[in-house]
Amino acid sequence: MPQIPEKVHELTVGQLSARSGAAVSALHFYETKGLISSRRTSGNQRRYVRDTLRRVAFIRAAQRVGIPLATIREALAELPEERTPTNEDWARLSEAWRAELDERINQLGRLRDHLTDCIGCGCLSLENCVLSNPDDVVGERMTGSRLLPERRRAAPDRT
Repeated sequence: MPQIPEKVHELTVGQLSARSGAAVSALHFYETKGLISSRRTSGNQRRYVRDTLRRVAFIRAAQRVGIPLATIREALAELPEERTPTNEDWARLSEAWRAELDERINQLGRLRDHLTDCIGCGCLSLENCVLSNPDDVVGERMTGSRLLPERRRAAPDRT
């Protein structure tokens, strides 16, 4: 990993990419989404403050556990003056995300457990299929493979 002297306070996009492990295109994408920011030199080149390394590490760690970029952006926006996240910030935010992740894990577990019941049957029965009709919300109203209620045809005009 390339070392950057302590006296260097700004990084090029290439240096940030090499140090963070994020592709240059990912860094540009993060910037367009408002997750990181840079200043432009007189030659229109991006320069990132050193603290951006920690922000990128924060973003990538959150992405690895399945947190959407919009949620990450909201979390970073809550930090005063868009400062670099600290260990305490990560602990607080990851605790808030834990319930969401637990629910996703539970949903995936339920899908996995019901997947073998469905493979190959081809029934598409909303009355019985736990994948097409979880919790049987439609089966109580109708049977068959209809997701949308039928439209009533207008009576012919007999005037």
